[in-house]
Amino acid sequence: MPQALRLRFVSLSGPSFAKEVAANHPTAVVSASADRDASRTVQSELSFDNFRIYTNDDVVGTELGGSVKNVMAIAAGMVAGLGFGSNSIAALITRGLAEMTRLALREGAKLETLMGLAGLGDLVLTCTGSLSRNRFVGEELGKGRRLDEITAGMNAVAEGVKTTLAVKRLSARIGVDMPITNEVHAVLYEGKLASHAANELMTRPLRGESN
Repeated sequence: MPQALRLRFVSLSGPSFAKEVAANHPTAVVSASADRDASRTVQSELSFDNFRIYTNDDVVGTELGGSVKNVMAIAAGMVAGLGFGSNSIAALITRGLAEMTRLALREGAKLETLMGLAGLGDLVLTCTGSLSRNRFVGEELGKGRRLDEITAGMNAVAEGVKTTLAVKRLSARIGVDMPITNEVHAVLYEGKLASHAANELMTRPLRGESN
C-alpha cells in the first residue's frame, strides 16, 4: 500500500453489536488512523446521538484488539458451554486481555489502546454478549458439538475460527506466550476436547500475574 494511502487508512472498531447500534442503543467505538485529520473526519461524519466515536493514532493496537478478542470469545464460550460460571468467565477475560496485550505491545501497539474501547471494551462485549457469534461457537464446542456441525448451521461468520490460526502463527513467529490461544487452536483444529483444554490451562505451572 502506498505510504499516502497507509497514512489515511482508518480503522473503526470497538464494542458494537450491529443490531444494538441499529436499535439506537448507546454505543462507543474508536476511529484509529496515523492521519489525525482522517480519524477526525470519520469521527465527525459517523457520530450521532447514540453512537459516540473517539479517536486514536494506534492502528496496530486497534486492529489486533478487534481480531484477537474473537479468539478469546470462543474460549469464553467454551467455558460457559462446559457449565462454569462467572468466576471462570472473569478469569478467562482477564487472562485473555493479558495475552492480547503481550502480543499487541510486541507488535508496537500502545498499552492504553488495549485498556480502552478497542481492547478491553470489545473483549468484554464479545466474551459475554448473547449476540456474539464467536462466543456461540465456543459454547457449542463446550457442549461437545463438532466445529463443522456448528458452522454449517450458522448464517453468519464467526471470525475467531480462522483468526485463531493467524494469531497462533504470529505468536509463535515472534515468541509471545499465548496459552489460551493455543488451547482454542487445539480444540478447533486438533480434536482436543474443550474440557481437556480447560484442565490444561488450570494445571499450568504457577507464576506471577504479570508473567
